[in-house]
Amino acid sequence: MKSITKTANAMIILVIAFVVASCGNTRRVSEHTLFVADMADSIPYRIPTIAVMHNGDLLALADYRHCLLDIGWGRVDIHSRMSRDGGRTWSDKSILIEGTGVSKATDCGFGDAAIVADRESGEVLVVMVCGETVYWHQTTTRQNPNRVAVIRSHDNGKTWSQWEDITEQVYPLFDDCEHGCVQSCFVASGKIFQSRVIKTGSHYRIYAALCARPNGNRVIYSDDFGRTWNALGGPDSLPAPSGNEPKCEELPDGSVILSSRAKGGRIFNIYRYSDVSSGAGQWGQPAFSGAENDGCTAVANSCNGEILIIPAISKEDGRKVMLVLQSVPLGPGRSNVGIYYKELPEDLASVTPEVLAADWDKPYQVSESTSAYSTMIPLPGGNIAFYYEEHENHNCKGGYDMVYKELTLSEITSGTYKVVR
Repeated sequence: MKSITKTANAMIILVIAFVVASCGNTRRVSEHTLFVADMADSIPYRIPTIAVMHNGDLLALADYRHCLLDIGWGRVDIHSRMSRDGGRTWSDKSILIEGTGVSKATDCGFGDAAIVADRESGEVLVVMVCGETVYWHQTTTRQNPNRVAVIRSHDNGKTWSQWEDITEQVYPLFDDCEHGCVQSCFVASGKIFQSRVIKTGSHYRIYAALCARPNGNRVIYSDDFGRTWNALGGPDSLPAPSGNEPKCEELPDGSVILSSRAKGGRIFNIYRYSDVSSGAGQWGQPAFSGAENDGCTAVANSCNGEILIIPAISKEDGRKVMLVLQSVPLGPGRSNVGIYYKELPEDLASVTPEVLAADWDKPYQVSESTSAYSTMIPLPGGNIAFYYEEHENHNCKGGYDMVYKELTLSEITSGTYKVVR
Protein backbone atom coordinates (compact mmCIF):
# COMPACT_ATOMS: atom_id res chain seq x y z
CA MET A 1 0.00 0.00 0.00
CA LYS A 2 2.81 2.42 0.90
CA SER A 3 4.58 1.81 -2.40
CA ILE A 4 1.34 2.43 -4.33
CA THR A 5 0.77 5.65 -2.39
CA LYS A 6 4.32 6.81 -3.04
CA THR A 7 3.89 6.08 -6.76
CA ALA A 8 0.57 7.91 -6.88
CA ASN A 9 2.03 10.92 -5.08
CA ALA A 10 4.97 10.99 -7.48
CA MET A 11 2.60 10.92 -10.44
CA ILE A 12 0.55 13.78 -8.96
CA ILE A 13 3.71 15.84 -8.49
CA LEU A 14 4.73 15.19 -12.10
CA VAL A 15 1.28 16.20 -13.37
CA ILE A 16 1.33 19.41 -11.28
CA ALA A 17 4.82 20.23 -12.54
CA PHE A 18 3.68 19.68 -16.15
CA VAL A 19 0.63 21.91 -15.71
CA VAL A 20 2.67 24.69 -14.08
CA ALA A 21 5.26 24.51 -16.84
CA SER A 22 2.55 24.53 -19.49
CA CYS A 23 0.93 27.60 -17.99
CA GLY A 24 4.08 29.55 -18.78
CA ASN A 25 3.19 29.27 -22.47
CA THR A 26 -0.20 30.92 -22.85
CA ARG A 27 -0.32 30.57 -26.64
CA ARG A 28 -2.54 27.77 -27.93
CA VAL A 29 -0.65 26.66 -31.01
CA SER A 30 -2.87 26.35 -34.08
CA GLU A 31 -1.49 25.26 -37.44
CA HIS A 32 -3.53 23.84 -40.30
CA THR A 33 -3.17 23.26 -44.02
CA LEU A 34 -6.54 24.55 -45.13
CA PHE A 35 -6.38 23.78 -48.85
CA VAL A 36 -4.28 21.15 -50.65
CA ALA A 37 -4.12 20.70 -54.42
CA ASP A 38 -6.03 17.60 -55.54
CA MET A 39 -3.61 15.38 -57.41
CA ALA A 40 -6.49 13.49 -59.02
CA ASP A 41 -7.53 16.45 -61.14
CA SER A 42 -4.44 18.68 -60.74
CA ILE A 43 -6.42 21.85 -59.99
CA PRO A 44 -4.15 24.25 -58.08
CA TYR A 45 -4.94 26.48 -55.10
CA ARG A 46 -3.52 29.99 -54.78
CA ILE A 47 -4.13 33.41 -53.16
CA PRO A 48 -4.56 33.45 -49.35
CA THR A 49 -7.31 35.72 -47.98
CA ILE A 50 -8.53 35.75 -44.38
CA ALA A 51 -10.64 37.86 -42.01
CA VAL A 52 -12.01 37.82 -38.47
CA MET A 53 -15.76 38.32 -38.43
CA HIS A 54 -17.47 40.66 -35.95
CA ASN A 55 -18.54 37.61 -33.92
CA GLY A 56 -14.97 36.24 -33.79
CA ASP A 57 -15.32 33.57 -36.48
CA LEU A 58 -12.48 33.22 -38.99
CA LEU A 59 -13.08 32.99 -42.73
CA ALA A 60 -10.29 31.81 -45.05
CA LEU A 61 -10.52 31.93 -48.85
CA ALA A 62 -8.43 30.63 -51.76
CA ASP A 63 -8.58 30.56 -55.56
CA TYR A 64 -9.40 27.16 -57.06
CA ARG A 65 -7.93 27.48 -60.55
CA HIS A 66 -9.61 25.17 -63.05
CA CYS A 67 -7.85 27.08 -65.84
CA LEU A 68 -4.50 26.28 -64.14
CA LEU A 69 -3.45 29.94 -64.38
CA ASP A 70 -4.25 33.37 -62.91
CA ILE A 71 -7.74 34.79 -62.98
CA GLY A 72 -8.43 36.04 -66.51
CA TRP A 73 -7.30 32.88 -68.28
CA GLY A 74 -10.51 30.90 -67.78
CA ARG A 75 -12.58 29.35 -65.01
CA VAL A 76 -11.56 30.12 -61.42
CA ASP A 77 -13.70 29.50 -58.31
CA ILE A 78 -13.16 30.79 -54.78
CA HIS A 79 -13.29 28.19 -52.00
CA SER A 80 -13.79 28.93 -48.30
CA ARG A 81 -13.36 27.40 -44.85
CA MET A 82 -14.66 28.76 -41.55
CA SER A 83 -13.39 28.43 -37.97
CA ARG A 84 -15.73 29.15 -35.07
CA ASP A 85 -13.18 28.48 -32.31
CA GLY A 86 -10.36 30.89 -33.06
CA GLY A 87 -8.59 28.77 -35.67
CA ARG A 88 -8.29 25.52 -33.69
CA THR A 89 -10.72 23.60 -35.92
CA TRP A 90 -12.09 24.36 -39.39
CA SER A 91 -15.21 23.51 -41.36
CA ASP A 92 -15.16 21.44 -44.52
CA LYS A 93 -14.36 23.49 -47.60
CA SER A 94 -17.22 25.06 -49.51
CA ILE A 95 -17.61 27.17 -52.65
CA LEU A 96 -17.96 30.88 -51.99
CA ILE A 97 -18.47 31.68 -55.68
CA GLU A 98 -18.13 29.59 -58.82
CA GLY A 99 -17.02 30.61 -62.29
CA THR A 100 -18.87 29.32 -65.33
CA GLY A 101 -15.82 28.89 -67.53
CA VAL A 102 -17.80 30.39 -70.43
CA SER A 103 -15.33 32.20 -72.67
CA LYS A 104 -15.56 36.01 -72.59
CA ALA A 105 -18.41 35.90 -70.05
CA THR A 106 -18.29 38.29 -67.08
CA ASP A 107 -18.79 35.31 -64.77
CA CYS A 108 -16.19 33.12 -66.50
CA GLY A 109 -14.06 33.22 -63.37
CA PHE A 110 -13.73 34.88 -59.97
CA GLY A 111 -10.38 35.24 -58.23
CA ASP A 112 -7.79 37.29 -56.35
CA ALA A 113 -10.20 37.94 -53.48
CA ALA A 114 -9.69 40.81 -51.03
CA ILE A 115 -11.80 40.89 -47.86
CA VAL A 116 -12.89 43.15 -45.01
CA ALA A 117 -15.23 42.36 -42.10
CA ASP A 118 -16.92 45.38 -40.54
CA ARG A 119 -15.82 46.14 -36.98
CA GLU A 120 -19.35 47.10 -35.83
CA SER A 121 -21.64 44.58 -37.53
CA GLY A 122 -21.85 41.19 -39.21
CA GLU A 123 -21.32 42.72 -42.66
CA VAL A 124 -18.50 41.30 -44.79
CA LEU A 125 -17.30 42.53 -48.18
CA VAL A 126 -15.26 40.54 -50.69
CA VAL A 127 -13.87 42.28 -53.80
CA MET A 128 -12.70 40.10 -56.70
CA VAL A 129 -11.48 40.11 -60.27
CA CYS A 130 -14.11 38.61 -62.57
CA GLY A 131 -14.40 37.68 -66.23
CA GLU A 132 -11.78 36.58 -68.72
CA THR A 133 -9.40 39.48 -69.25
CA VAL A 134 -5.75 39.29 -68.21
CA TYR A 135 -4.54 42.31 -66.23
CA TRP A 136 -1.25 42.88 -68.07
CA HIS A 137 -2.39 42.05 -71.62
CA GLN A 138 -2.41 45.03 -73.99
CA THR A 139 -5.85 43.90 -75.18
CA THR A 140 -7.15 44.62 -71.66
CA THR A 141 -8.05 48.30 -71.89
CA ARG A 142 -10.51 50.85 -70.53
CA GLN A 143 -12.93 49.66 -73.22
CA ASN A 144 -12.26 45.98 -72.37
CA PRO A 145 -11.25 46.22 -68.71
CA ASN A 146 -10.15 43.86 -66.01
CA ARG A 147 -13.55 43.64 -64.31
CA VAL A 148 -14.30 44.15 -60.61
CA ALA A 149 -16.94 42.20 -58.67
CA VAL A 150 -18.17 42.22 -55.08
CA ILE A 151 -20.12 39.82 -52.90
CA ARG A 152 -21.53 40.56 -49.43
CA SER A 153 -22.59 38.82 -46.26
CA HIS A 154 -24.72 40.37 -43.53
CA ASP A 155 -24.42 37.49 -41.05
CA ASN A 156 -20.67 37.05 -40.45
CA GLY A 157 -20.08 34.97 -43.56
CA LYS A 158 -22.83 32.38 -43.10
CA THR A 159 -24.81 33.40 -46.19
CA TRP A 160 -23.88 35.55 -49.18
CA SER A 161 -25.57 37.87 -51.65
CA GLN A 162 -25.55 37.52 -55.41
CA TRP A 163 -22.36 38.93 -56.88
CA GLU A 164 -22.37 42.43 -58.37
CA ASP A 165 -20.20 43.93 -61.12
CA ILE A 166 -18.83 47.32 -59.90
CA THR A 167 -16.35 47.88 -62.73
CA GLU A 168 -18.00 51.16 -63.71
CA GLN A 169 -17.87 52.42 -60.15
CA VAL A 170 -14.07 52.06 -60.00
CA TYR A 171 -12.60 52.95 -63.42
CA PRO A 172 -14.47 56.28 -63.86
CA LEU A 173 -12.68 57.60 -60.75
CA PHE A 174 -9.60 57.93 -62.94
CA ASP A 175 -11.08 58.74 -66.35
CA ASP A 176 -10.16 62.42 -66.03
CA CYS A 177 -6.64 61.79 -64.77
CA GLU A 178 -4.01 64.14 -66.22
CA HIS A 179 -1.77 61.10 -66.77
CA GLY A 180 -4.42 59.33 -68.84
CA CYS A 181 -7.13 56.95 -67.71
CA VAL A 182 -6.49 53.62 -66.01
CA GLN A 183 -6.45 50.90 -68.66
CA SER A 184 -6.46 47.94 -66.30
CA CYS A 185 -6.62 47.46 -62.53
CA PHE A 186 -7.57 45.18 -59.66
CA VAL A 187 -7.76 45.36 -55.88
CA ALA A 188 -4.74 43.48 -54.54
CA SER A 189 -5.69 40.20 -52.90
CA GLY A 190 -5.67 39.63 -49.16
CA LYS A 191 -6.77 42.30 -46.69
CA ILE A 192 -8.87 45.39 -47.40
CA PHE A 193 -8.02 47.73 -44.53
CA GLN A 194 -10.69 49.30 -42.30
CA SER A 195 -9.75 52.41 -40.33
CA ARG A 196 -9.58 52.21 -36.56
CA VAL A 197 -10.21 55.95 -36.10
CA ILE A 198 -11.99 57.52 -39.12
CA LYS A 199 -15.76 57.30 -39.41
CA THR A 200 -17.49 60.04 -41.41
CA GLY A 201 -20.24 57.94 -42.99
CA SER A 202 -22.26 54.86 -42.11
CA HIS A 203 -19.17 52.72 -41.49
CA TYR A 204 -15.54 53.16 -40.51
CA ARG A 205 -13.62 54.08 -43.66
CA ILE A 206 -12.20 51.23 -45.75
CA TYR A 207 -9.22 51.41 -48.12
CA ALA A 208 -8.65 49.21 -51.17
CA ALA A 209 -5.24 49.41 -52.84
CA LEU A 210 -5.19 49.00 -56.62
CA CYS A 211 -2.59 47.44 -58.84
CA ALA A 212 -3.11 49.59 -61.94
CA ARG A 213 -1.59 50.32 -65.31
CA PRO A 214 -0.21 52.60 -66.44
CA ASN A 215 1.52 54.53 -63.64
CA GLY A 216 1.34 52.00 -60.83
CA ASN A 217 -0.73 52.02 -57.67
CA ARG A 218 -3.86 53.94 -56.74
CA VAL A 219 -5.89 53.80 -53.51
CA ILE A 220 -9.67 54.04 -53.32
CA TYR A 221 -11.72 54.48 -50.16
CA SER A 222 -15.33 54.13 -49.07
CA ASP A 223 -17.33 55.50 -46.13
CA ASP A 224 -20.36 53.26 -46.80
CA PHE A 225 -18.62 49.87 -46.84
CA GLY A 226 -18.00 49.66 -50.56
CA ARG A 227 -21.30 50.91 -51.94
CA THR A 228 -19.60 54.01 -53.33
CA TRP A 229 -15.90 54.77 -53.78
CA ASN A 230 -13.54 57.76 -54.01
CA ALA A 231 -9.92 58.14 -55.14
CA LEU A 232 -7.64 58.90 -52.19
CA GLY A 233 -5.82 62.11 -53.07
CA GLY A 234 -7.89 62.58 -56.22
CA PRO A 235 -7.61 61.06 -59.71
CA ASP A 236 -4.14 62.48 -60.42
CA SER A 237 -2.37 61.01 -57.36
CA LEU A 238 0.31 58.41 -58.10
CA PRO A 239 1.45 57.06 -54.71
CA ALA A 240 3.78 54.41 -56.19
CA PRO A 241 4.25 54.74 -59.98
CA SER A 242 6.42 51.61 -60.12
CA GLY A 243 4.46 49.64 -57.52
CA ASN A 244 2.85 46.27 -58.12
CA GLU A 245 0.36 44.52 -55.79
CA PRO A 246 -0.21 46.90 -52.84
CA LYS A 247 -1.75 46.85 -49.34
CA CYS A 248 -2.91 49.59 -46.97
CA GLU A 249 -2.48 50.18 -43.26
CA GLU A 250 -2.97 53.16 -40.95
CA LEU A 251 -0.83 55.11 -38.54
CA PRO A 252 -2.47 55.79 -35.17
CA ASP A 253 -3.28 59.36 -36.28
CA GLY A 254 -5.31 58.09 -39.26
CA SER A 255 -2.64 58.66 -41.92
CA VAL A 256 -2.70 55.94 -44.57
CA ILE A 257 0.29 53.72 -45.37
CA LEU A 258 0.74 52.14 -48.78
CA SER A 259 3.00 49.08 -48.95
CA SER A 260 3.62 47.80 -52.46
CA ARG A 261 5.24 44.74 -53.97
CA ALA A 262 8.57 45.47 -55.64
CA LYS A 263 11.59 43.53 -56.83
CA GLY A 264 13.88 42.97 -53.86
CA GLY A 265 11.56 44.40 -51.19
CA ARG A 266 8.69 46.90 -50.80
CA ILE A 267 7.75 50.43 -51.76
CA PHE A 268 6.24 52.56 -48.98
CA ASN A 269 4.31 55.80 -49.09
CA ILE A 270 2.14 57.74 -46.60
CA TYR A 271 -1.00 59.81 -47.18
CA ARG A 272 -1.62 62.60 -44.66
CA TYR A 273 -5.05 64.20 -44.46
CA SER A 274 -5.62 67.94 -44.54
CA ASP A 275 -9.37 67.32 -44.18
CA VAL A 276 -10.58 63.90 -43.10
CA SER A 277 -14.26 64.40 -43.96
CA SER A 278 -13.63 65.34 -47.58
CA GLY A 279 -10.66 62.99 -47.94
CA ALA A 280 -8.38 65.86 -48.95
CA GLY A 281 -4.68 65.42 -48.32
CA GLN A 282 -1.40 64.55 -49.98
CA TRP A 283 0.83 61.57 -50.62
CA GLY A 284 4.52 61.78 -49.77
CA GLN A 285 7.37 60.59 -51.96
CA PRO A 286 7.53 56.80 -52.37
CA ALA A 287 10.53 55.11 -50.74
CA PHE A 288 12.04 51.71 -51.49
CA SER A 289 12.68 49.27 -48.63
CA GLY A 290 15.33 46.64 -49.26
CA ALA A 291 18.85 45.46 -48.60
CA GLU A 292 20.50 48.84 -49.19
CA ASN A 293 18.64 50.55 -46.31
CA ASP A 294 18.25 47.52 -44.02
CA GLY A 295 14.64 47.32 -45.10
CA CYS A 296 12.21 44.53 -45.92
CA THR A 297 14.51 42.55 -48.17
CA ALA A 298 13.07 39.99 -50.58
CA VAL A 299 16.09 38.33 -52.20
CA ALA A 300 15.57 37.71 -55.94
CA ASN A 301 11.80 37.97 -55.82
CA SER A 302 8.82 40.30 -56.12
CA CYS A 303 5.79 39.03 -54.25
CA ASN A 304 2.53 39.98 -52.55
CA GLY A 305 2.84 40.37 -48.76
CA GLU A 306 1.01 42.01 -45.87
CA ILE A 307 1.53 44.99 -43.57
CA LEU A 308 0.12 45.17 -40.03
CA ILE A 309 0.45 47.73 -37.22
CA ILE A 310 -0.31 46.64 -33.66
CA PRO A 311 0.21 48.08 -30.17
CA ALA A 312 2.94 46.30 -28.19
CA ILE A 313 4.96 46.41 -25.00
CA SER A 314 8.76 46.33 -24.93
CA LYS A 315 9.75 43.48 -22.61
CA GLU A 316 13.01 45.21 -21.75
CA ASP A 317 11.61 48.41 -20.25
CA GLY A 318 7.81 48.09 -20.33
CA ARG A 319 7.30 50.91 -22.86
CA LYS A 320 4.09 50.91 -24.86
CA VAL A 321 4.93 51.20 -28.55
CA MET A 322 3.39 50.77 -31.99
CA LEU A 323 4.95 47.97 -33.96
CA VAL A 324 4.74 47.57 -37.74
CA LEU A 325 5.07 44.12 -39.33
CA GLN A 326 5.69 43.32 -43.00
CA SER A 327 5.69 39.88 -44.60
CA VAL A 328 7.69 38.95 -47.72
CA PRO A 329 9.40 35.83 -49.07
CA LEU A 330 12.91 36.23 -47.68
CA GLY A 331 14.24 34.27 -50.66
CA PRO A 332 16.15 33.44 -52.62
CA GLY A 333 13.23 33.51 -55.02
CA ARG A 334 9.77 32.65 -53.75
CA SER A 335 10.82 30.79 -50.63
CA ASN A 336 11.25 31.17 -46.88
CA VAL A 337 8.35 33.56 -46.20
CA GLY A 338 9.10 35.67 -43.13
CA ILE A 339 7.99 38.72 -41.18
CA TYR A 340 10.07 41.88 -40.68
CA TYR A 341 9.22 44.23 -37.80
CA LYS A 342 10.15 47.66 -36.51
CA GLU A 343 9.10 50.05 -33.76
CA LEU A 344 7.48 53.30 -34.87
CA PRO A 345 8.77 56.59 -33.40
CA GLU A 346 6.57 58.27 -30.78
CA ASP A 347 6.45 61.38 -32.92
CA LEU A 348 4.24 60.19 -35.77
CA ALA A 349 4.87 63.40 -37.71
CA SER A 350 8.47 62.23 -38.10
CA VAL A 351 7.37 59.03 -39.85
CA THR A 352 8.08 59.81 -43.50
CA PRO A 353 8.07 57.14 -46.23
CA GLU A 354 11.88 57.21 -46.12
CA VAL A 355 11.91 56.66 -42.34
CA LEU A 356 9.36 53.87 -42.62
CA ALA A 357 11.32 52.12 -45.37
CA ALA A 358 14.63 51.89 -43.49
CA ASP A 359 16.12 50.05 -40.51
CA TRP A 360 13.85 47.08 -39.94
CA ASP A 361 14.76 44.39 -37.42
CA LYS A 362 15.92 40.93 -38.37
CA PRO A 363 12.96 38.97 -39.73
CA TYR A 364 11.20 35.98 -38.22
CA GLN A 365 11.22 33.10 -40.70
CA VAL A 366 7.81 31.41 -40.92
CA SER A 367 8.52 28.97 -43.75
CA GLU A 368 11.54 26.84 -44.59
CA SER A 369 10.28 25.87 -48.00
CA THR A 370 9.06 27.31 -51.27
CA SER A 371 6.47 29.92 -50.28
CA ALA A 372 4.94 33.02 -51.83
CA TYR A 373 1.87 35.18 -51.10
CA SER A 374 0.96 35.87 -47.46
CA THR A 375 -1.50 37.83 -45.35
CA MET A 376 -1.94 38.39 -41.61
CA ILE A 377 -4.54 39.78 -39.23
CA PRO A 378 -4.75 40.26 -35.45
CA LEU A 379 -6.82 37.70 -33.54
CA PRO A 380 -9.18 38.72 -30.71
CA GLY A 381 -6.92 37.13 -28.07
CA GLY A 382 -3.86 39.13 -29.15
CA ASN A 383 -2.06 36.60 -31.36
CA ILE A 384 -1.64 36.91 -35.12
CA ALA A 385 -3.30 34.78 -37.80
CA PHE A 386 -0.78 34.20 -40.58
CA TYR A 387 -2.09 32.62 -43.79
CA TYR A 388 0.25 31.92 -46.69
CA GLU A 389 1.21 29.80 -49.70
CA GLU A 390 3.73 27.04 -49.01
CA HIS A 391 5.21 23.99 -50.78
CA GLU A 392 4.85 24.91 -54.43
CA ASN A 393 3.58 21.87 -56.28
CA HIS A 394 5.08 21.74 -59.76
CA ASN A 395 2.97 18.66 -60.54
CA CYS A 396 -0.10 20.80 -59.99
CA LYS A 397 0.63 23.69 -62.35
CA GLY A 398 2.33 25.87 -59.74
CA GLY A 399 -0.29 25.59 -57.01
CA TYR A 400 0.55 25.76 -53.30
CA ASP A 401 -0.73 24.37 -50.05
CA MET A 402 -2.63 27.12 -48.22
CA VAL A 403 -1.31 27.14 -44.65
CA TYR A 404 -2.72 28.83 -41.54
CA LYS A 405 -0.52 29.46 -38.50
CA GLU A 406 -1.25 31.26 -35.25
CA LEU A 407 1.79 33.23 -34.11
CA THR A 408 2.57 35.26 -31.01
CA LEU A 409 4.20 38.67 -31.18
CA SER A 410 6.86 37.43 -28.78
CA GLU A 411 7.66 34.61 -31.18
CA ILE A 412 7.87 36.95 -34.19
CA THR A 413 10.14 39.43 -32.38
CA SER A 414 12.39 36.85 -30.65
CA GLY A 415 11.03 37.84 -27.24
CA THR A 416 11.59 41.59 -27.64
CA TYR A 417 7.90 42.60 -27.59
CA LYS A 418 4.59 41.27 -26.33
CA VAL A 419 1.04 42.32 -27.19
CA VAL A 420 -1.04 44.78 -25.19
CA ARG A 421 -3.90 42.82 -23.66
